Amino acid sequence: MEQLDALRKLCLALPETTERLSHGEPTWFVRGKKTFVMFADHHHDDLLAFWCPAPPGVQEELVRTEPERFFRPPYVGHRGWLGVRLDVDVDWPEIDRIVREAYRLVAPKTLAARV
Repeated sequence: MEQLDALRKLCLALPETTERLSHGEPTWFVRGKKTFVMFADHHHDDLLAFWCPAPPGVQEELVRTEPERFFRPPYVGHRGWLGVRLDVDVDWPEIDRIVREAYRLVAPKTLAARV
């Protein structure tokens, strides 16, 4: 799948990142422990997307201004995580920025400084 391959490439380019299945979906971790991106292939809805942590207020702003591209994901949305659709016209440079920000939010400071 093209979207999964592109997302995987972005995630695995970051320092000390690993991939494994979590809840049946490809998920990326920092140092094998902290999740920073979860792929969602119609897992809980009809969307092809990924979920990731976002800085305070970002989820609310993006969901409000661009609901066709962003959403509040189940289970983790209440913690500020952002759902990003991959079944629409995807702006991959923007996705790269979102993935890097998610990484910086969960990575140890020494690793986050390298991104």
